[in-house]
Amino acid sequence: MAGDNRTPVTVIGLGSMGRALAEEFINAGHPTTVWNRTPGKAAPLVAKGAVHAQTVEAAIAASPLVITCLTTFEDTQRALEPATAALNGRALVTLNSGSPAGARETAAWATGHGARFLGGAIKNVPSAVGAPDTLLYYGGDRTVFDEYETTLRVLGGDTVHLGDETDLAALYEMAVGGTLLPALVGFFQGAAAVQARGLDASTLVRFTIKWFEMINSVLPVFAQEIDSGDYSKPASSVNLFLAGAAHDEELGKESNIDVAWHAPLHDLLKRAVEAGHGDHSISALVEVLRKPEQIA
Repeated sequence: MAGDNRTPVTVIGLGSMGRALAEEFINAGHPTTVWNRTPGKAAPLVAKGAVHAQTVEAAIAASPLVITCLTTFEDTQRALEPATAALNGRALVTLNSGSPAGARETAAWATGHGARFLGGAIKNVPSAVGAPDTLLYYGGDRTVFDEYETTLRVLGGDTVHLGDETDLAALYEMAVGGTLLPALVGFFQGAAAVQARGLDASTLVRFTIKWFEMINSVLPVFAQEIDSGDYSKPASSVNLFLAGAAHDEELGKESNIDVAWHAPLHDLLKRAVEAGHGDHSISALVEVLRKPEQIA
């Protein structure tokens, strides 16, 4: 596909996700420049049509749109530090993990060097990059998003601008990502339990997917309860969850698995009951998670 009328793009950081981003730009016909601290990672992309910049300065200078895909905001700044002069006038889009504070600090650093900043997050795995339903969201300079939306949409059909605040993507990344590890550990615990009975972990998959679908279906209800502050009509109460806590210990003993990771969750349930939320919806746990405001 000819790339004459398509925005040139630079991708910095060629881990598994960075390679997937660059491949999609190449496939869509965008002139694509790549750079990585380990030059060898660029070779497969060069074979597909990318240009390998020899320095990070050359990589940034090659394109008006620069996308970084490094591990953290600190890594991003370290990688770009030798080329700060080249950032002037460039649109910089960061696709990495990190805190909202890290996003704000990086945005200030980038704009201080003359860049236009857009912080983003990819809510899927590398193999899903470019799919119509793959979600990416961004926060920061709206003019960058509007100018390059068509180009950014190459990476995923569900592409959203959350607002002008530079830390919004990082905020939502952490807010949404908070569900990942507990859900995975729950599945891994189940896998250990069924294997203790001589069964395959694969037998859980169908039923776990159904369970996740049920959880998906009640999230709007929980969100409405939290936004309204009305927990008085529970489908599942805090007391109900607390009553089931003892079963976790029984499963651990029977299956000889470590269920200690449940302890802080059980403590949260107990504190919610002590705070008067026993008969309230389980979503009332958000009230216990909130810390009292500090009085200056």
